[in-house]
Amino acid sequence: MKENIVYVIQEIPGTKTGSPKINIIGASKYGKFKFLLPELSQIIFSPGPLIYKLRTLLKDFTSEDYLLLTGDPAIIGVTCSIVSDMTNGKYNLLKWDKQERQYYPIEINLYERGKIDE
Repeated sequence: MKENIVYVIQEIPGTKTGSPKINIIGASKYGKFKFLLPELSQIIFSPGPLIYKLRTLLKDFTSEDYLLLTGDPAIIGVTCSIVSDMTNGKYNLLKWDKQERQYYPIEINLYERGKIDE
């Protein structure tokens, strides 16, 4: 059985200088970290090359793995879109809970046909 992977979208700000702004070690209980992009990556006017790079880095992503949403919101959006495209809308996110000070998993299923209760 393969170990789950936690795909960290961008390196944490401050990683390069050795003092990351946030500690993500708690997320490691969900799998082995794989960092996709350096901390200063940004989507520019032609996102094509970045999308191609993300697709390549995410080629082995399965619905058992997790996305840790770090960095540029535009890149987070693109990454979720790519993963959703690959897994037919089913994937896992890790969400930080400020009060509990820990990550908890959220299962996304875009095509779930349930009652809307909110």
